[in-house]
Amino acid sequence: MTKRITWLDDPQPGANCTVIAEVAQAHDGSLGTAHAFIDVAARCGADAIKFQTHIAAAESTAREPWRKKFSKQDATRYDYWRRMEFTEDQWHGLAEHAGEVGLHFLSSPFSPEAVELLKRIGVPGWKVASGEVDEPRLIGAMIETGQPVILSSGMSDGSETDRAVRKILDAGCPLAILQCTTSYPVAPEAVGLNVMQDFAARYPDAAVGLSDHSATIFPGLAAATLGAQVIEVHLTLSRDMFGPDVSSSLTPEELTLLCHGVRFNEVMRANPVNKEAVADDMAPMRAIFGKSVVAARDLPAGTVLGAADVAAKKPGGGIPARDIETLVGRRLVRDLEMDTPLSEDDLDG
Repeated sequence: MTKRITWLDDPQPGANCTVIAEVAQAHDGSLGTAHAFIDVAARCGADAIKFQTHIAAAESTAREPWRKKFSKQDATRYDYWRRMEFTEDQWHGLAEHAGEVGLHFLSSPFSPEAVELLKRIGVPGWKVASGEVDEPRLIGAMIETGQPVILSSGMSDGSETDRAVRKILDAGCPLAILQCTTSYPVAPEAVGLNVMQDFAARYPDAAVGLSDHSATIFPGLAAATLGAQVIEVHLTLSRDMFGPDVSSSLTPEELTLLCHGVRFNEVMRANPVNKEAVADDMAPMRAIFGKSVVAARDLPAGTVLGAADVAAKKPGGGIPARDIETLVGRRLVRDLEMDTPLSEDDLDG
């Protein structure tokens, strides 16, 4: 299946917007559920699906605290990461499945070891998670490939973002930087579309976009209107699913609507309207919906038209309604029945 031209294929300003369906750990360690997410994201019209590749021993310790204690089967956060691991063969299967249904396959690595695993699988680019922006070895492992990098800024201050951006661009890697507010779900006043625009001005050599956790389609559509080249949203199969990100995710129906809206937006932005040309095209419609000047009552020849003798009524095609006042004071040269459109031939000089 041919993939769309997206930011990952064409990382240039003006390229179409890449819509990424973020799964993260919504599969809850189930390989079958992970595959189900791929099929759903493809049906919804997304361009890419993104997971997270965790290797617990390479990225965490037993001392790592819970952001939110949601798991009823994992004693520690480390235990949870271990349960989220897939084997390399399983990751290969997920990537192959994504390609079969026309999706880019992405996964955020959380350790250099995870980068090496994903390199062997053959990802088309990298996603730096919000909490990893200031992790030089991890970013270094990604940019050694020379592949495109998507950088999420959800937990970074300006100096951290600058360091990461400079490192990636100096390595010659195409870069997209995403405005992100790490809040689940994010409130509308914290979405920060203005930051996306600030990034566009601050980093002219990078594409910009939005990683949204609002659980609505509105920020994504607004970002697309402002020229976002990447939009990332979390996906849940149902609001009744288990997991910490359900409250900040889109349902399949919502993701479908977002994808449709983004594509609709692209067509609008690529086709600026010439109002004069539109007016010419609308001439037949104007004849139907416009109004002509007609006799307001039966009028005998010789009548000097007064304001009460003429009216504006549909259809158009005769003397246009805008000229009605210019006819007052002119003399009829023939009888006119009520509602007969006036023409210049009906009037003297």
